[in-house]
Amino acid sequence: MTSRTVFITGAAAGIGRATALTFARKGWTVGGYDLDEAGLATLATEIEAVGATAVVGRLDVTDADAFRDAVDDFVQQTGRLDVLVNNAGILLAGKFEDIDVARHHKEIDVNVRGVVNGAHAAHPHLKPGSTLVNLCSASAIYGQAELANYSATKFFVRGLTEALDIEWGPQGIRVVALWPLFVQTAMLEGVRTGTTDTLGVRLGPQDVADEILATVEPGRAARAIHQVHFPVGRQTQVLSVASRFSPAWLTRVVNKRFAAH
Repeated sequence: MTSRTVFITGAAAGIGRATALTFARKGWTVGGYDLDEAGLATLATEIEAVGATAVVGRLDVTDADAFRDAVDDFVQQTGRLDVLVNNAGILLAGKFEDIDVARHHKEIDVNVRGVVNGAHAAHPHLKPGSTLVNLCSASAIYGQAELANYSATKFFVRGLTEALDIEWGPQGIRVVALWPLFVQTAMLEGVRTGTTDTLGVRLGPQDVADEILATVEPGRAARAIHQVHFPVGRQTQVLSVASRFSPAWLTRVVNKRFAAH
């Protein structure tokens, strides 16, 4: 029987790399894609060291044609696509008006267009029982000061995930979103906002990787309730539950206090 396969963007470092190695240790065939070719080379070596098969390649997720070609090539080599993880992303922190608009646009390109491109490229190959995983964020619970544009991109990911879950569900395809708070990765280096100061950085890449693996192999209870959003970590779980039961004005007040320096 052909091993199950996973295609991961942003795989050279951080959450993507941890996810690739986590799936590899479970015997999956892993596709790792990134702009960092040196990082991909060492990733492939590590995947093969645990006895799994690696397929790696350079990919700019904002290029729809390149994304489609990468997924098509991966499936041609492996014979199937069981999971695609839209992980690639960038984060800009600071006052909205102090960040050059071109950088805002770049963040939107990667975090929004990249996810759209991944979903569109994956769909022809996704069969009943397969899963599209989108990396969302706790910043999609309520807009985050000093992370305004980033937060907005994650609201897009949230909405797209919910819509595609409804559209693709009848085809037997699961579409889910992972919701970590702040994760200790290179993307967060040098980032300091009122919210990071207040809540801290309590998650590592492995925490998210473990949750992704658990999500694509859900237990009977999770399937029964058809869970779409998966908060990662105790903090995000608390914030997610609180936002569902708190009035909008209270959620705003809480987030305003989190953001206060």
